[in-house]
Amino acid sequence: MGLFNWFTQEVAIDLGTANTLIIHNDKVVVDEPSIVAFDRTTNKVIAIGRQAMQMEGKTHDNIKTVRPLKDGVIADFNAAEAMIKGMIRMLNGGKGWMFPSLRMVICIPSGITEVEKRAVRDSAEIAGAKEVYLIHEPMAAAVGIGIDVEEPMGNMIIDIGGGTTEIAVIALSGIVCDQSIRVAGDNFDSDIVNYIRRQHNIMIGDRTAEKIKIEVGAALPELQDAPSDFAVQGRDLMTGVPKQITVSYTEIAHCLDKSISKIEEAILKALEITPPELSADIYQTGIYLTGGGALLRGLDKRVAAKTKLPVHVAEDPLRAVVRGTGIALKNIGGYKFLMQ
Repeated sequence: MGLFNWFTQEVAIDLGTANTLIIHNDKVVVDEPSIVAFDRTTNKVIAIGRQAMQMEGKTHDNIKTVRPLKDGVIADFNAAEAMIKGMIRMLNGGKGWMFPSLRMVICIPSGITEVEKRAVRDSAEIAGAKEVYLIHEPMAAAVGIGIDVEEPMGNMIIDIGGGTTEIAVIALSGIVCDQSIRVAGDNFDSDIVNYIRRQHNIMIGDRTAEKIKIEVGAALPELQDAPSDFAVQGRDLMTGVPKQITVSYTEIAHCLDKSISKIEEAILKALEITPPELSADIYQTGIYLTGGGALLRGLDKRVAAKTKLPVHVAEDPLRAVVRGTGIALKNIGGYKFLMQ
């Protein structure tokens, strides 16, 4: 057994719709966009992660870019397997992987079906994992922001990722009630694309939309420290010629309003089905926001106004889930909520 342990490499993976992060030896060693570029003729992988991201929307007929995950679950099995393999190869600087066995902890959305769970496990096993453990995202996020999940105390976690928003009330190492909706960062991007097309008659790509969201994205039309207007280049739909316009955060706040309202509804629904004792705890502890969506300006204030509860944004919310997955990896024996 000792020899087996010596040969086993442990990795924690946050397999996200937008980004995939890997922790190895307590360090985040891979933080790349979840995207793969294939050669259409030979079906070989050309690029993975950031390199493939730069190709997205700019490819010719021979290259196709694929996002293996959609709404937090695997949509393209082969691409997911190629991506996991490629990212594990990045761990030791792209050199050959000499360790015969890998132990992986992977996080999955809480509203996932058995079939989707199986797809995650299978693609990890094909990529070389001997042992695969799964952990629910809200649980990993709670562990990652330093909440003691084993206490008989209720905590509400909202994890707004790329494909799904996970809302969960956690107590005694388990999820008491949860809501998982498929409205998240990707929906914000497509809202921005549609808005700019309708309002300004300009066609932009998803990457530009994401840039707009990061630079001037907001959940409230009035902010204290407002970001300055952002210049956007795209194709004018009237003339077909490239054109530049500027957008302000107020415009983006209005166009994201519908999607954020859906998230608010789900939060209220989760609070409605929470047992009364845990509701009392949540009144004390408040709501924790994690995931990339938590970085949206003014979102915490908006959720606080809607629920009348204190809202805390986790520090480094993008990495909260993978940090929690990394902690779970070290306590594989101790944490009961890891699924084998």
